[in-house]
Amino acid sequence: MNLFTEIAQIYATLTSVIIAGVLNMIFVKLPIIESLKKPIDQGKYLRDGKRLFGENKTWKGFIGMIILGGVSQVIWGAVCSTFPLLEAQNQLIAVHGNSFSLNLSTGLLFGLAYALFELPNSFIKRRAGIQAGKTDKGFKGALFYVIDQIDSLLGVVLCLSMLCHISFLQYWLYILVGFFTHSAVNLILYALRIRRNI
Repeated sequence: MNLFTEIAQIYATLTSVIIAGVLNMIFVKLPIIESLKKPIDQGKYLRDGKRLFGENKTWKGFIGMIILGGVSQVIWGAVCSTFPLLEAQNQLIAVHGNSFSLNLSTGLLFGLAYALFELPNSFIKRRAGIQAGKTDKGFKGALFYVIDQIDSLLGVVLCLSMLCHISFLQYWLYILVGFFTHSAVNLILYALRIRRNI
């Protein structure tokens, strides 16, 4: 299998997660269900005087990512069923088939993994003195930029690897392609003023 085919498989398999991430960012900004826009850490400070996760990690974003993950996966499954060549490249469908129940359950799982795997990064960034929604300069800034792009992907692709038994090399190719894709999407969202920073 050549590199082009591998990359095509990656996008065919996880485009729904990209869609869910973008939709969730928009959902969090919309003035709806504001009762959920409460920090997951409830404003708690640890002994070091720093927040647990920060103001930007809210229940609205957490729950929204799970629900939109399920919705996006169901829609993407329907799109794939319309285009046989696309469906053939989807690794999840190739192993488990294309059904509503599969798409809903895996979408919810991917959304949960996405949301959960962002939290350790936020925890570490608060310990490193980086404020929520802010970036840093130098090596620390570059390091956390990379982590910001791949933290959620690490969880999503881990779930995928357990469902489809992808290889170690495939796992990291997913992460690498995801890094560049996430960076490009963030640039577009920043230009559209949906994101406050890159």
